[in-house]
Amino acid sequence: RIINPMGDRIAMSNGIHLAWREVWRNRARFLLFSLVIALITLLILFVAALSEGLGLGNREYLEKLDADLIVFQDTAQLQIAASQISAAQLRAIRRIDGVEAAGAIAFAGASIPRANARPMDVSLIGVEPGLPGNPAIIAGAPLYRSAGDDAIIDAVVAEMTGLQVGDKVTIRSIQEDRETLYDLTVIGIADSQKYSIRSSVFVPLDTWDRIRSQAVAGGAMMGDLPHNIVAVKLAAPTQAAEVRRQILGQVARVDVADRQTTWENAPGYTEQQSTLNTQRGFALLIGVLVIGGFFQIQTLQKVGQIGMLKAVGTPNRTIAVSSLLQIVIVTLIGVLIGGAAALGLAQVFPGNVPIVFTWSSGLAAVASILVMGPLGGLVSIRYALKVEPLTALGLTS
Repeated sequence: RIINPMGDRIAMSNGIHLAWREVWRNRARFLLFSLVIALITLLILFVAALSEGLGLGNREYLEKLDADLIVFQDTAQLQIAASQISAAQLRAIRRIDGVEAAGAIAFAGASIPRANARPMDVSLIGVEPGLPGNPAIIAGAPLYRSAGDDAIIDAVVAEMTGLQVGDKVTIRSIQEDRETLYDLTVIGIADSQKYSIRSSVFVPLDTWDRIRSQAVAGGAMMGDLPHNIVAVKLAAPTQAAEVRRQILGQVARVDVADRQTTWENAPGYTEQQSTLNTQRGFALLIGVLVIGGFFQIQTLQKVGQIGMLKAVGTPNRTIAVSSLLQIVIVTLIGVLIGGAAALGLAQVFPGNVPIVFTWSSGLAAVASILVMGPLGGLVSIRYALKVEPLTALGLTS
């Protein structure tokens, strides 16, 4: 095959001209289909944002945790709610070589009553002040007393309740089948720290044991605070594997995992993400079929025009470029409209709704749609290239 750069440029130029003229002449029809692509774009972006939001709601606190390893009870199968670490085990972990600090963490559910609104469900997290498990503070001060009525709320709790540093926050829990209210003082605000799809309130472990929901009053048995897990910060994070072996060898009845393994073992986390990724895949498949069907109908409606172009000597390259550019233009307009709509809607969602738009997931979704358009139109392009001029013009016997 002889390569003719000038011919390629002419074919490209003519193809661009034909594509733009047809889109502009039938702009109402193409705009309508761009709106269909915009809805598909909006759907895919929202599925991606929902996947990110639900995943973040389960892992955000653990992801931001200032720790390298998490220690569980050995029979808990890396499930935080099923794990119980004793004070003796905690002391043994702190004696391991390579452990810089180890902080016990306990979790419970609670709620914050609100005037003229339903109570806000939160994760009540008990931590040891100054040790791993405490969140980074963006306003106010960190916890500094091992007992007392101090609390740290995360930014979403502050947004939804209007609480600020120095205000009183009321925690509602159930004690012996009776609703009990506790007033705590907000001494600090952390960034978003969702755990179990709920925003978090942090209190010292002793306070946590006193106010947490429990069927029998009196806190933990035999005066031993009930720790769910222990967050371990290492002197040298590169030695995580060695320290893990030491913990397993020297501390009885424990299991050790890193943070990512911990949140991936959260109940339903993997299944939830798999379901949402499947929905995203089906949405893309539907998009391919819709775009392919639309441009196939477009091609069938202009078979006579394509035949005329071929009859006067228009090369297949020009027709292919024209068809491909139409698909790209319509898809791009639809993606821009859908992306703008998604960004606009994202601004009105309250902080407790698990919809999180990120640049990485958003760009991946947009890129997949831009690839999806030409892919869906390949059948129509192939059909256009196979049109015979005489047959299309009805001149064959």
